[in-house]
Amino acid sequence: MTSTEESISNISDIHDQGEKKVEIHQAERTESNPTLLESTEDFEIIDSAVEEDDLSDLPLLEDVEKKENPAAENDSEKQQTDAKEVQEWLDVLGNGILKKKVLISGKGAESRPRKGQDVTVQLKSMLENENVVEDQESLTFTLGDGDVIQALDLCVQLMEVGETSLIASDAKYCYGKEGRSPDIPPNSNLNLEVTLLDVQDGPDLENLSGQEKLNLANKKRERGNFYYQQADYIFAINSYDIALNVVNSSSKVDFSSEEESSLLDVKMKCLNNLAASQLKLDHYEAALKSCNMVLEHQPENIKALFRKGKVLAQQGEYSDAITILRKALKLEPANKTIHAELSRLVKKHTDQRNVESAMYKKMLGNPSSASAKPASKSSWSIPWKWLFGATAVAIGGVALSVVIAARN
Repeated sequence: MTSTEESISNISDIHDQGEKKVEIHQAERTESNPTLLESTEDFEIIDSAVEEDDLSDLPLLEDVEKKENPAAENDSEKQQTDAKEVQEWLDVLGNGILKKKVLISGKGAESRPRKGQDVTVQLKSMLENENVVEDQESLTFTLGDGDVIQALDLCVQLMEVGETSLIASDAKYCYGKEGRSPDIPPNSNLNLEVTLLDVQDGPDLENLSGQEKLNLANKKRERGNFYYQQADYIFAINSYDIALNVVNSSSKVDFSSEEESSLLDVKMKCLNNLAASQLKLDHYEAALKSCNMVLEHQPENIKALFRKGKVLAQQGEYSDAITILRKALKLEPANKTIHAELSRLVKKHTDQRNVESAMYKKMLGNPSSASAKPASKSSWSIPWKWLFGATAVAIGGVALSVVIAARN
């Protein structure tokens, strides 16, 4: 063996011995301290060209990203849940303050009630703090007549027989700024749980007995009074009109004289209250017509006289208004309301006449100069009149002398 070959052989032996020492050293260090496996020290570098990783068992990249970002996944699920919940609520009027959500489905769209039909519902009304303010097993009303709060009247039209719904309503469609003493404070929003139990056609007015017609008319009139107290004058007018329609409807049933008298009394009350509501809305012509209809049947109806006087005053007819109010006061001298209104009108009428008088004087100019002109005119006109008269007398005298002389 040559010296060169011996050198190569020695280098190879040294390399092999070095590799064995490294392996023994790594084994010793691993046994003595296993945590070093987690470090990068004394790790052998693997050539990727020689040995390739098997990626077949790894999940797809999309799955990896989803698993690496669980918060984003939760946000997406929450958004889908919120969107579904929004879809469950029906925005009845499109303004976001009257909503309806179906809790139990009904018998289908064909079972929905129509305006004018009588519906029976089970109703539970709650404040936003969940205090129950109304719990009725059975409530019957005519749909669209305003017999109940607007939230209920509007939403039941969209319900099916057998359906249970939750209605979330702003105070505007419930009891408004007045509330309902003592359980519903002013400006209170309400949650209504409603079940539509039954739907029936409305009553046939022609076949109602006298007492049935009287009860129905009074029910509508009292609802109008409720709206008047709530300052909802348009709804009050609607209820009074419905009551009048009931009273004035033709009938196939004979009524007793007492029933006829009671129906007329209800009619007069509705017309009087109708006039009061029309006055609040400045509908003076309509209010005057309502008052006159009362006075045709009851010429001494105090309320009709008083309201007619107010209407005439609003139209600027102070003289006629004062005459009407004096008639009312004569019928009821102790009525302080009529006294106050009459005093106010008399003062206002006097002030108006003073203003008109001053305006006329201003239009005619200076009163002193105006009075001087007629005096000057009269001073010149009197002599001319006397002169003309004297001339006529003289001519007459001459003519008379001639006639006498001729006769002689």
